[in-house]
Amino acid sequence: MILFTRLLSAEWMKLRRSAIWLLLAAGPVLAAAIGFMSLRSEMAGSRTWESLSMIMAITHGILFLPLLAGIISAFVCRYEHDSGGWKQLLALPVKRGGVYLAKLAAVLLLLFISQLIYLGLVIAVGLLLGLAGPMPAADLAQSALGGFAAAAPLAALQLACSVGWANFAAPLAINAMMALPNAIIINSARYAPYYPWSQPLRAMLPDAGNQFGFLHLPAASLYGVVAGGFLLFFLAGWLYFRRRDV
Repeated sequence: MILFTRLLSAEWMKLRRSAIWLLLAAGPVLAAAIGFMSLRSEMAGSRTWESLSMIMAITHGILFLPLLAGIISAFVCRYEHDSGGWKQLLALPVKRGGVYLAKLAAVLLLLFISQLIYLGLVIAVGLLLGLAGPMPAADLAQSALGGFAAAAPLAALQLACSVGWANFAAPLAINAMMALPNAIIINSARYAPYYPWSQPLRAMLPDAGNQFGFLHLPAASLYGVVAGGFLLFFLAGWLYFRRRDV
């Protein structure tokens, strides 16, 4: 446990002065701007917390959050890909499995911070607009945390890709290519429930009778697929990293 804490601390030292912190806020800020502009011109009666949550969830969850999972994963591996960093790191008395877990924990922690920023901006925009009715704090928190949970499989998948490819841009390009058709796939009853890039949006949409998404996927089914996907991608990346040559 002490060694894992040190590995996680090392990841923090590498990232604390990087540009990743600006990127964590970029998606939430853009979603907040779109939400504010969309509701500012509406009549007072139609400006509700649910409307704001819907607009910001679609904006953030359909593209920004999936892309961010890939960007963070690439960032936590970029230093090791430079100048033989993997060999230097693994020459230390550390276990490969522990190194991989520390990197995954760093990715998930940064995603969690980004979702906290998103939650804060939803509340700030709502208060600024003077939205009707009491603030549904529990529902807003559920949306933000649901997006984080649903993005975890993408984080595990993208980390596996980033560990395997020394080219910083390659995993980001693939992630972007898979995220762009999300607006079409999200409406497919056959493919959307199992498409990792569509799951963050489904989990972030306002709860309607314990069902999520345009296709009303039950929450239990959504998070069952999310948990299964995370376990699959994590184990694949973890086993690959343990056996790969550096």
